[in-house]
Amino acid sequence: MAGPLLETKFHIPRRRRGLVARPRLSERLDLGEESALTLVSAPAGFGKSTLLTDWLTGWQAAAPAGERSVAWLSLDQRDNDPALFWTYVATALDSAVAGVGAGALTLLQASQPPAETVVATLLHDLGAVPTDVLLVLDDFHVIESRDVREGVTFLLDHLPPRTRLVLAGRADPALPLARLRGRGELVEIRAADLRFTPDEAAAYLNEVMGLELTARDVAALEERTEGWIAALQLAALSMQGRDDAAGFIAGFAGDDRYVVDYLAEEVLQRQPERVRSFLLQTSFLNRLTGSLCDAVTGQDDGRAMLEALDRGNLFLVPLDDRRRWYRYHHLFADVLQARLLDEQPDEVRDLHRRASAWYEQDGERAEAIHHALAAEDFERAADLVELALPALRKGRQEATLRRWLEALPDELFHVRPVLTVGHVSSLMVSGEIEGVEERLRQAERWLHPTTDRADEMVVVDEEGFRTLPTAIAMYRAGTALVRGDVAGTMTHARRALDLAGEDDHLARGAPAALLGLAYWTSGDLGASSRLYADAMSSLERAGHHSDVLGCAIALADMRLAQGRLRDAMGLFERGLQRAEQSRPVLRGAADMHVGLSQLLWERDDLDAARRHLQASSELGEHLGLPQNRYRWRVAMARVREADGDVDGALDLLDEAERLYVGDYSPDVRPVAAVRARAWLRQGRWGEALRWARERGLSSDDELSYLREFEHVTLARALVARYAAERSERSIEEATGLLERLIRAAEDGARTGSRIDVLVVQARAAQARGDVPAALSSLRRALSLAEPEGYVRTFVDEGQPMASLLRALAKDGNGGGYVRRLLAAFDGTEVSRPVSERLVDPLSARELDVLRLLGTDLDGPDIARELVVSLNTVRTHTKNIYAKLGVSSRRAAVRRAEELGLMSRPRARQPLR
Repeated sequence: MAGPLLETKFHIPRRRRGLVARPRLSERLDLGEESALTLVSAPAGFGKSTLLTDWLTGWQAAAPAGERSVAWLSLDQRDNDPALFWTYVATALDSAVAGVGAGALTLLQASQPPAETVVATLLHDLGAVPTDVLLVLDDFHVIESRDVREGVTFLLDHLPPRTRLVLAGRADPALPLARLRGRGELVEIRAADLRFTPDEAAAYLNEVMGLELTARDVAALEERTEGWIAALQLAALSMQGRDDAAGFIAGFAGDDRYVVDYLAEEVLQRQPERVRSFLLQTSFLNRLTGSLCDAVTGQDDGRAMLEALDRGNLFLVPLDDRRRWYRYHHLFADVLQARLLDEQPDEVRDLHRRASAWYEQDGERAEAIHHALAAEDFERAADLVELALPALRKGRQEATLRRWLEALPDELFHVRPVLTVGHVSSLMVSGEIEGVEERLRQAERWLHPTTDRADEMVVVDEEGFRTLPTAIAMYRAGTALVRGDVAGTMTHARRALDLAGEDDHLARGAPAALLGLAYWTSGDLGASSRLYADAMSSLERAGHHSDVLGCAIALADMRLAQGRLRDAMGLFERGLQRAEQSRPVLRGAADMHVGLSQLLWERDDLDAARRHLQASSELGEHLGLPQNRYRWRVAMARVREADGDVDGALDLLDEAERLYVGDYSPDVRPVAAVRARAWLRQGRWGEALRWARERGLSSDDELSYLREFEHVTLARALVARYAAERSERSIEEATGLLERLIRAAEDGARTGSRIDVLVVQARAAQARGDVPAALSSLRRALSLAEPEGYVRTFVDEGQPMASLLRALAKDGNGGGYVRRLLAAFDGTEVSRPVSERLVDPLSARELDVLRLLGTDLDGPDIARELVVSLNTVRTHTKNIYAKLGVSSRRAAVRRAEELGLMSRPRARQPLR
């Protein structure tokens, strides 16, 4: 973070002169060593910040140098922007412990990640620190953002053992305090604790303020103020130089607010006019320094005045050790501002305007905008916001940008095309497209203005205006893609490419990618992959290396649909090499590891797949794109299922679905469909069909590439239902759907999809008992899969696929590839004992009953055969149905055949 003003946000306020020792409170704060959160909560004027400043000095001094670090952050209303809040938190931590927070800052600068991702990155860094770290968030009561509060809650729930959080504010924060209190992880200091005791009041009034009051006067004053520190300080300032202290103490009474107003007025009235004028004219400034005060007041004694006020303990809080930056005590500032509005209402806007000019000259554009808006100098504010647009986009501070833009009158946008398109960009980041086209047309009118209105246009960012036509076309392409208008996306993206200069690589990269996404959505993977390769090349030349990695993920997904596993592997390997060779490591490196793990899983190299997933996890979420959180869980779910941990795999898929973050890429493999396939591998076809109904899928749907994976999943579910219940309608629907799907995949040159469909066709024919047809489909799938090294696509089909592969090998048509696939079944469910294949294995007696269920015997005959009662047979049958996940005798027999628990049923005469 640049700029001396921002540095004051992270600087522990200077310890005040003549503080009263308060060991009882220091001891309470020391108890926080074993607690995650220390909360100092009290109204204004109770000395919260002063107490913490004093305690921290002793806390750090009590340990060897470097063993205890403090990160301090002073908050204000603008910190409700989540990106800004976490940027400041990361900066504060990095200032306290070098390297902690650096990853989070990289993440925040490259995208707009979820708060949990940023916090997880900070926690990863903090967990590696071998010393004590204290993070202090002062004035936390100003935080109203739910997103920020949820992020802080996540931080609290996962703090490493040697990290503590301290919150100071005027009210209890909306955090799970009761839960923390119940677990003994909360230390609380409240107003009742902070009030001065009679002894502390006496020490302050007489020793610090030099009043020489009698014990009776001190007791009366302490009773009137109830130990409220701000009131005591104001009273002490008011009594300095008075002879009748007792009479003064008897002269005021009332509630807290009245006391402060009364005493503050007393203090103001006792100041020389020059000091009083200075206090009023600078009261609206959040932070004060000499040159800023000079600019606002029009005088040249700002620094000297601040130092004099500091020496006089006149409610001025020093913010750094260089005696450069200060702030007024909040209560005192409130009184001063009220008096300023009462006495000089017409001067307030001009004072803000002067402050804005100073901040602009000092390079603090955010503060300059804040004061321009407060001055209602909207023209100036609009100029400053327009100039700030590139930096705000780069810093992903969309919430701040939205707040500023929404504070400007609508009529300003009518003549400011660059600012208008900036507003469009802030809307589209959050997926809002309503009103976007109207704003784009509003900006577009100024590209060719009529001669009588040309001089009305206002542009302060000339480069932004030069690239406006390209930006307008690009945003139109983006809105069309969000609406599902593929043709519109193509039209506008092509126009953006035509308008962008040949050497304007950044301007060419984005529309090329959007055009590629449109072709991908329509299923034309040849065109989409060529365009995405062009986009990657343009972004590489523009120096946007992290964006190149993002494009590599999308292009690899296209290669997978094309069945080109080797090409996808190359993309991920080159991306990982590029990411790891950069300093710092590029964001997206974690995604490269996840992509490699998916390909290694397909090749059945599960150990290597696990290593890459572990490497991705160790890099931390700050080195992954937002989508990596759910992609990682989908990839790990596949590995877990291959290991036999079915429940663990489903839990990961549920979590992946919750964490899913969409972008402009088509969601061609929805997590819910991946989970439905996992259900099918467990024989839970009923749940898979219920999912299909909820998705509105049917075998008669018009096919599209966007739903191809889902339709193949539906076909799998229909085949599974036929295998369990012999439903002719199900197999007919599945067969017809699969025939249409294979034609669509062939027309789109989607070899990966063709392999998927052919495998299901083989299973469908096998279920019907048509082994020749099953082997024919399987041979076609194998011929496409062998060059790329597919393995899990076949192994995950289980025993039925193993049977077909053995049939090919027996006929001598399998070759080495079939033998490799059969070898891959070793160690899988198919090669394990039958009793280990079920979550709840069948007992020996249940296996006896199951075998007889496959005969012509009825219940009483089975009871006689096994020499048990009919009720016992019924109990065993009920247990068998539950363990196999079926609801009928026929379904139980079919499931048992699939698991290899019994051979084909044969006729058997009842025992007489």
